[in-house]
Amino acid sequence: MTDIKNYDKFIKIKPINKGTSGDEKYYIETADGEKMLLRIMDIEGLERKKAEYDMMERVYRLGVLTPRPVDFGLCNDGKNIYYLTSWLDGEDAETAVLNMNDAEQYNLGIKSGKMLRKIHSLPAPENAEPWGERFRRMIKDRADIYKSYNIDLPNAELIMEYVHNNSDFLDSRPQTFRHGDFWLGNIFIDLNGSIGIIDFNGYTLGYGDPYQDLSDIMPHEENSGRSYFLTGLFNGYFGGEPPHEFFKILAYYHAFNALANLGQIAESQGSQKANHMKHLENTMRWFDNFKNIVPSWYIKNYILC
Repeated sequence: MTDIKNYDKFIKIKPINKGTSGDEKYYIETADGEKMLLRIMDIEGLERKKAEYDMMERVYRLGVLTPRPVDFGLCNDGKNIYYLTSWLDGEDAETAVLNMNDAEQYNLGIKSGKMLRKIHSLPAPENAEPWGERFRRMIKDRADIYKSYNIDLPNAELIMEYVHNNSDFLDSRPQTFRHGDFWLGNIFIDLNGSIGIIDFNGYTLGYGDPYQDLSDIMPHEENSGRSYFLTGLFNGYFGGEPPHEFFKILAYYHAFNALANLGQIAESQGSQKANHMKHLENTMRWFDNFKNIVPSWYIKNYILC
């Protein structure tokens, strides 16, 4: 770590244990009074992490509230990658939402939807592989994982048929930059109440169908309060209630998530298996076994009181 640029100015280095990425994370204070976040990662991820850092710079330049990129490079004698960003004071929306009433959750969703729409204004590379080709490979991979276990799970045949029979729209979908891990834990509320986005370490595909970002956040249950946030998220993104076509695509991506769930159930044990099964059961209920494309938790004609 001592070979990180300007390391000699660090006067406080505090490990951060929150998160599941596997990266080493530290809260940094410098002699100049600057607060920063330091990430240290395995060198094998160099290309992906550089792309992640570059995309953070592009999002920051859009005017979206996000940590300001400070520096990127190698450390520990070239064995690791690091990057530094500015530190944001505030809390993540996953924590904040617990103390919000319905109207406040809806307003948080509205602001988050507008922010995500701005992020999706960043285009995919001109030479991007067609989305349909890329996504069908992912479908095959998920289906092959489940089939390799040679077990029968409830609704498996229905899910696989739905995914395979409703994929025509993939070939006409536009591609933009995607956050790739857009959920309440990565939505940030600063001390002034402004909404931002953090933690781009879920950046994998980097770009694709922007609507897929909107399928990453789900309620735990219909009555959990998340219904108001999600309704606001969709309405904020579209500037009103979403078009019918969006719900068709949303249902499809949830069916794809359910397909992935089948493999996760097959290969997991204990409480982890139970959690995956609960997720699958919820998805089937929300979409009435994919007979309805509008999820049961979306509140139509919601009027903010």
